[in-house]
Amino acid sequence: MEEKDFFSKSADSKYAKRIGKFTRVKESAIKFFFAVNGAMALIFIILIFIFLFKEGFKALEHIGLLDFLFFDRADASGIHQKVFEWYPTSEEARYSLVPLLLGTLLTAIPATIISTLLGVGTGIYLSEVANPKLKEFLKPAIELFAGIPTVVLGFIMLAVGASFFNDLLNPTNRLNAFVASIGLSFVIIPIIASLTEDALHSIPNDLRMASYGLGATKWQTVSRVILPAAFSGVSASIILGFGRAIGETMIVLMCAGNAANITADIFLSVRTMTATIAAEMGEVSQGSDHYYALFFIGIVLFTITFFLNLAAEIIISKMRKKNTF
Repeated sequence: MEEKDFFSKSADSKYAKRIGKFTRVKESAIKFFFAVNGAMALIFIILIFIFLFKEGFKALEHIGLLDFLFFDRADASGIHQKVFEWYPTSEEARYSLVPLLLGTLLTAIPATIISTLLGVGTGIYLSEVANPKLKEFLKPAIELFAGIPTVVLGFIMLAVGASFFNDLLNPTNRLNAFVASIGLSFVIIPIIASLTEDALHSIPNDLRMASYGLGATKWQTVSRVILPAAFSGVSASIILGFGRAIGETMIVLMCAGNAANITADIFLSVRTMTATIAAEMGEVSQGSDHYYALFFIGIVLFTITFFLNLAAEIIISKMRKKNTF
């Protein structure tokens, strides 16, 4: 019996070693697979950035930095005027980014304000008010709504929203910054709502219990305890939403009117930087000044969104460290 037990234990030991070796090989293969995929993704992103900056900085050689701010034009009497226009196909090409920047802000800022009010309110409801069963349904539904293609939202706003607001408000232009900002809100609200709910959920429950123990109502607890404690996370969600609004293309291309106006009137047609790239890149001659100018717009967009995302990431990391201790 002892001899049989010895051999059986020896066989079990060899089998366990084989299983352990196979498991280690499998884990190493999986790690290698994911490492290769991560490295390839990083390489592709770096190559895209290199191509973007390589083509974009050529605009400074062909056009000049000041020409992206204004065009210096002399009238018949010889008086020089600074013209802020984007008109690259004219005989006297103008490449001012000022109307494009203003158009981008005129659509993104109202959209962010609307989305902040609705998104933060939705996040508070999901985190502090909704019962667990309803929350299990609402939060995935909101996050699923964020996956709707923006071209679909743009088409709905173009076909339905523009006509509705035209009849309701009688704006100067049927397609304008306001209609585009409403369309952008549908994209940003799910982002702000989901991130706000995560930020509020990360607040320790002891703070709520302490507030209730002192006799505070639910609204007082939310407004004076939970929201201030989660302020960094909520503000980061708003910054990310703002960056998403600046980088959106299809909705503003279809709904903003695509007129490069310098205006503060939200009911006038405007043109954004993303819409300019999308509308003109397919028709421009490769290697022309116009071609390089569009890539320079891409650099400006990348820089703005990069610093917005960096600011949001810094705020979120500080919130995580704060909640850790």
